[in-house]
Amino acid sequence: MTDTTQVAAKDTNEDTARRATVTPAVDIVEDSHGITLWADLPGVPREKLDVKVHDARLIIEAEAQLPVQGAVRVHHAELRAPRFARAFTVSDDFDTTKIDANLTNGVLKLTIPRREEARPRRVDVRAG
Repeated sequence: MTDTTQVAAKDTNEDTARRATVTPAVDIVEDSHGITLWADLPGVPREKLDVKVHDARLIIEAEAQLPVQGAVRVHHAELRAPRFARAFTVSDDFDTTKIDANLTNGVLKLTIPRREEARPRRVDVRAG
C-alpha cells in the first residue's frame, strides 16, 4: 500500500475551500491475511466520513464537527473543525471488494484481506 497524500477537495463551498485539509495520522500493519489500517479522525461522526476505492486507490475523506451546545450562536471562531484527507494506492494482492470499516471513538479501522491466490502457502518438500 503506497501513501498518496494529495486529494482534491470536492466541495466548492467557500467555507470549505478556506479550511485547511489535515493529513490524518495512520498506522498500517500487514500480515499473511491482509492489511489493517488505523486512521486518527478526532471529532468525525460516521455521517461525515467517506471511504472510497476506485482504480486501486483507497481514499479517506472526513470532516470533524465541533460540538455546540443548545441554542448557542457562535459570533467569532478561530478554531475550525478540520477536514481530513488521505489516499493510498492498494496493490492487486488485496481484495478491495471485501474491506471492513469501523469508526470508534475517532479512530477508523479498515481491514483489507489479501486475495486467496496472493496469500503465502506452504510447499511440501519430499526427500529422495
